[in-house]
Amino acid sequence: MRAIVIARPGGPEVLRVQEVPEPAPIVGHHVVKVSRAGVNYADIHLRENGYLAPVEYPVTPGNEVMGTLADGRRVVALSRGGGYAEQALVHRAVTWEVPDGVADDQAVALALQGNSAWHLLHTVLQLGKGDSILIPAAAGGVGSLAVQLAKAVGARVIAMAGSPEKAELVRSLGADAVLDSSTHQDLTARILDANEGPLTHALEMTGGEVFDATLAALGPRGHMAVYGCVSGDQREVPVAQLMQASKRVSGFWLPNLYGVRYALRDSMRALFEATVHGDLRPVVGPCYALSNAAQAHIDLQGRKTIGKVSIKATR
Repeated sequence: MRAIVIARPGGPEVLRVQEVPEPAPIVGHHVVKVSRAGVNYADIHLRENGYLAPVEYPVTPGNEVMGTLADGRRVVALSRGGGYAEQALVHRAVTWEVPDGVADDQAVALALQGNSAWHLLHTVLQLGKGDSILIPAAAGGVGSLAVQLAKAVGARVIAMAGSPEKAELVRSLGADAVLDSSTHQDLTARILDANEGPLTHALEMTGGEVFDATLAALGPRGHMAVYGCVSGDQREVPVAQLMQASKRVSGFWLPNLYGVRYALRDSMRALFEATVHGDLRPVVGPCYALSNAAQAHIDLQGRKTIGKVSIKATR
């Protein structure tokens, strides 16, 4: 079968299509014929050897797949790599049958990014009615879902988007205000002005100046959840600033929930139901051929994409 294999860390050029053996069935796992493989910033960090976990090369990226089992059932699944391929081996505990009414492109948007958005808001931040939240990259995979989930609980959403097209999309999803993220100048002041005061909650995935500005915009007892650092500029948390206003900063990495009984089962059920009923609209972004995976990384890293980016693994 064909798969993307990364032999060494580097730029998009290291994403090469190769013929590799088909995955062998293992007890407790499924072999999925992949129709869509999700593309995420985690894949870029993996490619660059800057991921949270050590990377051993050669490696096939891809942490979420949509496809079919041998009996024809449509499933979406999370994996620890291996998704950029025509077939993938996935654990049964993180594999879900996709209901009628949810398209392949929508399902792959819900597996990793949908679960991340759901647990960031509900499990980590415990966002509720009357709260306010800053959502970065709000036109992206996690952000576009987080905007809708936050509005569903009655929160005020201050979104960040890097272009007029993205800002228009985010407003259509329900954001109360949209900030231009193409510049970081006076970001704290712009957040406070858009929210008409300090935030109660915030998501953060950029690092650097954006991390500093977001933390400064939190009010007393405010809570920020960090789920990425796409700039590569990791800030240290200023303890004195936390203590002075009783602020909280929490880290989040979805794989830490893979072994938590029912955690992802319950969130996937909620995400599927909301999508089927039309209460949640996964934003479907561009889909690239397997042989064009390098361009998918270039466009995602260059912030040229909107919604869920995926790779079509089938010929």
